Amino acid sequence: MPAPTHLPTKSPATAPVVEPDTRPDPTTGDGDHDRFAHYVSKRELDKARRKGAAVTALCGKRWKPDGDPSRYPMCPTCAEIAAERISRSIE
Repeated sequence: MPAPTHLPTKSPATAPVVEPDTRPDPTTGDGDHDRFAHYVSKRELDKARRKGAAVTALCGKRWKPDGDPSRYPMCPTCAEIAAERISRSIE
């Protein structure tokens, strides 16, 4: 059985609607974004690992990557944004 992924396996019938007002604000400091694995560009992640710099996820969360993201569930906001970008690129 293939490992589950967090990306859609086929193009959705309609593009998901992303409402900016409904996304959590990662700057509020409520800690919810710390409990998720986030999407970050590979280039930015590689640069951060070499230089120890912070990265910015699709949802806006900024942090210094230091752990194993497979220990956490996927950030729903990052997953939604990634799915939207993928569906746009398929069209």
